Amino acid sequence: MVRRSLTDPDVFAELFHRYADDIHRYVARRLGAEAADDLMAETFVVAFQQRRRYDLARSEARPWLYGIATNLVGGHRRAEARRLRAMSRAAAPDGRGAEGEPLADRVAARVSAEGARGALAGALAALPARYRDVLLVVAWGDLDYAEAAEALGVPVGTVRSRLHRARKRVRAALGGTDPTRTEDVQEGAEHG
Repeated sequence: MVRRSLTDPDVFAELFHRYADDIHRYVARRLGAEAADDLMAETFVVAFQQRRRYDLARSEARPWLYGIATNLVGGHRRAEARRLRAMSRAAAPDGRGAEGEPLADRVAARVSAEGARGALAGALAALPARYRDVLLVVAWGDLDYAEAAEALGVPVGTVRSRLHRARKRVRAALGGTDPTRTEDVQEGAEHG
């Protein structure tokens, strides 16, 4: 599509329709819904403007778009860190979520997610930007290692090492548990 858009710019709209929702979700999770519309649109404006520099040997434009979005998020890092810190403070110490509903009344999977949400947001805010970018582009962008490397402009080995370090730091910040692993959640509930 990028190749065809060089001679027929209207074709670029196909890329937008295919990936706009994914990019929007990714940016919204990083910076909040308020910024998502603008940064999603800006991602595609930048992509359109830079389409002549796109490596046509790439079979997929998806990692390229996530790379642009991540770079734009980089310009908003302070806002992202403030948002994550606010989320970490929003989790009340009594185990109630923002809406005041006891966690015991929620579905089991959501209970563990809500319980870890504040701590997780704090752990993400504390990560260096290079680790947070890798972790979130893989987790929220659903990119594999090669796509993440392409998106961030780093070697695959760097993605692997940064992701390992990011996960290790987040796990340590959460008391050694991984909220995505059922057995860690169950063990934490037994000791909590």
